[in-house]
Amino acid sequence: MTPTGLPELDPDSVAHLHAVEHHLRQQIIATEQGYMPFDAWMDLALYAPGLGYYAAGNTKFGGGLPTGDFTTAPELTPLFGQALANVVAQVLRSADSSTVLEFGAGTGALAAAVIPALRKQGIEPRYRILEVSADLQARQKDRLAALNADVEWLTELPENFCGCVLANEVLDAMPVTLFRWSDEGELLEVGVGLTEEAGPFRFAARDAASGLKEKVEQRMPPLPGYQSEINLRAESWIRQMGQWLTQGAALLIDYGFPQREYYHPQRKEGTLMCHFRHHAHAQPLLYPGLQDITAHVDFTAMADAALDGGLDVLGYTSQARFLMNAGIAELLADASRTTEGPATLSAVQKLLSEAEMGELFKVLAVGRGVDAPLMGFQRGDRRDRL
Repeated sequence: MTPTGLPELDPDSVAHLHAVEHHLRQQIIATEQGYMPFDAWMDLALYAPGLGYYAAGNTKFGGGLPTGDFTTAPELTPLFGQALANVVAQVLRSADSSTVLEFGAGTGALAAAVIPALRKQGIEPRYRILEVSADLQARQKDRLAALNADVEWLTELPENFCGCVLANEVLDAMPVTLFRWSDEGELLEVGVGLTEEAGPFRFAARDAASGLKEKVEQRMPPLPGYQSEINLRAESWIRQMGQWLTQGAALLIDYGFPQREYYHPQRKEGTLMCHFRHHAHAQPLLYPGLQDITAHVDFTAMADAALDGGLDVLGYTSQARFLMNAGIAELLADASRTTEGPATLSAVQKLLSEAEMGELFKVLAVGRGVDAPLMGFQRGDRRDRL
């Protein structure tokens, strides 16, 4: 084990790490005063072509295997996607469409569950995937080939879209701006610099620009020593959705909180998390290109961005409540009759348990021209808490 408490790197990983570190060092050296804003660092560490975590051929999803880094809900059990499909079907019928657009489809596990579930409801979906990772795109194509479905991979956003958008654990991987309140109550933007030895990397701070200061001050009071994040890129993405989502809804599933909980005084170190071979830690400058870097989602900010983009906020609730409303209990009852019943029960318990994913993960629905209420939010809708 390394001094960080993480698994040791194999030779190939070490070689890749050195390549990514060299690229990042050169980028920082080329910046003014050797300072790179954290969102730019996170962007390169995750998405730099051929080098970033999601752009290179590393194994990201392990489903419990030591070679993976984390496991998502669709990989735990197909019942997650089957329950979600009940709400997707409602959106599609309301929008008079058969098109589903999934962002960041991972291993293709969600699509592999949603497509057959929609077929059972008499909907032959036109499934579209926007995936930035060539490696994951290849894995998705292999996994979905047997379905003989209308699946197409997109390279850019549609100009006009009518249907249902799915984004499971997408917002948390969008690069965030990192800030800290100084002991004197001044706002600082936290970025990345180099040590005198040109590595390893270190955190550096500068006075926040007026625009950033204004946005942060709208969300929380000055708290000396407090550090957190603001996801302006995710907000912009949702705001822009209002330009191309002409009719339908987007179901956004991720871990996070409403704003007053996100910037709670006790959450003084923010929410940045890293995942490396099923080890979670808070060292984002470690292992660039080899580990995932995420931040929890401020769902109030996402809802506000949707409203700014002309979209309606259709529902907000916990993952547990959403899945129960969407019929996962009935699906589990059917699955319990099979030989895989015990394993399925264990997976569903993880999806629903407050101590696991049930409460930490939330579902936010935004859109326009959709009949409400959506079944996933019929009971326990928390829009009043945003």
